[in-house]
Amino acid sequence: MAEGHNKIDKSGVIALVHANDQPAAVNSAKPIPVVAFDRRELTLILSVYGRKVSSGDWRDYAMDFLRERAIFSIYARVSERPLYLIEKTPKLRNRQGQFSVTNQQGRILKRGHDLALVLRVLDPQLALIR
Repeated sequence: MAEGHNKIDKSGVIALVHANDQPAAVNSAKPIPVVAFDRRELTLILSVYGRKVSSGDWRDYAMDFLRERAIFSIYARVSERPLYLIEKTPKLRNRQGQFSVTNQQGRILKRGHDLALVLRVLDPQLALIR
């Protein structure tokens, strides 16, 4: 285990610094960018999720907001691998689409620019009404 020592910066804040670690800036001027789902996207995802929960197919979910993508993971039971991953990757917006649905084995089931159309792979019996 690395030994730590206390270090006092110019503002008088005491920080624990481990060997070979660089101290983090106390007042970082630039926040770390994070990708997230907006309200409309979450509404679409949660409507499909709610229908599947009420039918007993799904039981739990998790959301991860990372630097380059946002992930909505869907589980059949607690503490196992997700059945499906709904991903938003803005970097792919101009290529094959920023939204994708991936199954448990890692195969991309559907990818596209319109989240409502991509989500139809999870609930195919529903018709898209505009």
